[in-house]
Amino acid sequence: MIQLRPGQRIHMIGIGGAGLSAIARVLLDRGFTVTGSDLKANAFTAALAADGARIDIGHEARYVQGADIVLATSAASADHVEIAAARALNIPVFNRRDFISAVLRDTDTIAVAGAHGKTTTTSMIIHILRCAGEDPSFIVGGALAGSGANAGVGAGPSFVIEADEYDNMFHGLQPDLAVITNIEHDHPDFFKSPRQLTEAFRRFVDGIKPGGVLVVCADDEGALALAAEWRAEGGRVTTYGIANSAADWRARDLRHSGDKSIAKVARAGLPDLELRLGRPGAHNLLNALAALIVANKRGLSPEKGAAALASFKGAARRFEIRGERDGVIVIDDYAHHPTEIRVNIDAARQRYPERQIWAIWQPHTYSRVQQFWAQFVDALADADEVLVTPIFAAREAPVAGISSAAMAQAIARLTPAAFAPSFDEAVEMLQRRAQAPAVALIFSAGDANQIADLYLGSEA
Repeated sequence: MIQLRPGQRIHMIGIGGAGLSAIARVLLDRGFTVTGSDLKANAFTAALAADGARIDIGHEARYVQGADIVLATSAASADHVEIAAARALNIPVFNRRDFISAVLRDTDTIAVAGAHGKTTTTSMIIHILRCAGEDPSFIVGGALAGSGANAGVGAGPSFVIEADEYDNMFHGLQPDLAVITNIEHDHPDFFKSPRQLTEAFRRFVDGIKPGGVLVVCADDEGALALAAEWRAEGGRVTTYGIANSAADWRARDLRHSGDKSIAKVARAGLPDLELRLGRPGAHNLLNALAALIVANKRGLSPEKGAAALASFKGAARRFEIRGERDGVIVIDDYAHHPTEIRVNIDAARQRYPERQIWAIWQPHTYSRVQQFWAQFVDALADADEVLVTPIFAAREAPVAGISSAAMAQAIARLTPAAFAPSFDEAVEMLQRRAQAPAVALIFSAGDANQIADLYLGSEA
């Protein structure tokens, strides 16, 4: 068992990543000494350095000297120079999965898992609890709108965490209350089949503490099947949905008014509750239902939860409106899976029915593009125009025959599409070809959100 004591020095390899930077923030707030290294500086490393962490750019053996514990990103290989140095010095080395349980020990843990929607749902839960006067600790995979924080330590008993399935990180959690928004195959570099992914979620559910509660989307067959297994074993389950009339909490009479999504929330034996959400799309109403249930399980009335959600501004890089130029509204979104792209294009059409929809897509990892090639083509064909930038390789090497140029050609058989070899060229193409009024949806889990800055700050 990992024993954490304030004052220890924790060194993190890959501290600029979303997962480790969030843990670093929590440790700093709890009084630990935090050091870390990464290949590049970013907003997370800058914020951590400003609050006292020592950040080194690049990787060298000497960076681990004097550390009590080393925490390494899953992208680091076993022969990484800092991991090898730590082991030579008998400094214990852990990954997020093994380390996170020590961070959350003795907290009321609320964990939000799912292939899609977990960042927004986690952010909604945090927002509701804060509006109710709670002060939860949290770790979220993106950043909260307004503050830009992806983690923090509060005075309240609850710890709300986005439960990341990649590298089975969420197997290190033992939640008191768990949410599963949906289950769909992703991360094909790690989960080689849909069955393997489902098994990972099953083990996550098995980690719920005795007496804990599982909240699942009844519209998702995979999540609902796991809920049935959990209930059969004596576990407590609450379901929510839109399409499934048997859901315990159900949104109905959906309509959209400007930037609002409006629905009635039906619950057995109780009056309907009106939910007004400043986020477009049915998928966000599902996220809101999950957040309302979690808040209710923590003693907050649904009415107070709905009132809080009316002021929810979203999460950074989740349908985030960055600005408008020359009649083109620019929206930044983290979508990197076909389903996420499809629902966000649908949401843009609901919110802006009179505007031309442009999708500027940065594919994320070769394995994902290869695995979901046909699904990406179909999803992006829902846009009026598509620009495809070079693949963001992340941790992967190129795969023969898999390229953005070839993908653009495939999409062009269904809707106008082109390959943009650079961000500057994507901006130039958008300036030249977009016909106002239009919406430019930038889909990127990498660095293509720079296109928003380049376009909005450029000379026409």
